[in-house]
Amino acid sequence: MSKNTKQTSTRIGRLASETLQNSGSSQIAKSLAASALAQRSGDKQTGAKMEDVAARVLVSGHYANDTKELAASVLSQANKQR
Repeated sequence: MSKNTKQTSTRIGRLASETLQNSGSSQIAKSLAASALAQRSGDKQTGAKMEDVAARVLVSGHYANDTKELAASVLSQANKQR
């Protein structure tokens, strides 16, 4: 299985950190934020479950732009063979 070596950018890392600290953030947003922060180094990639969550967030009209931005980052770091 090939490995995706992309890393979370500084800007997305900052957004993820702010999301986790915000008590008003949804559980989905916090999950995406945690996944994005876990991928700050190059040795981790998005799992199949988070891939599915991120894809659903992106096609839904019910999430804030910040949540969609986290979802896009997480999805871009998914395994390319899945």
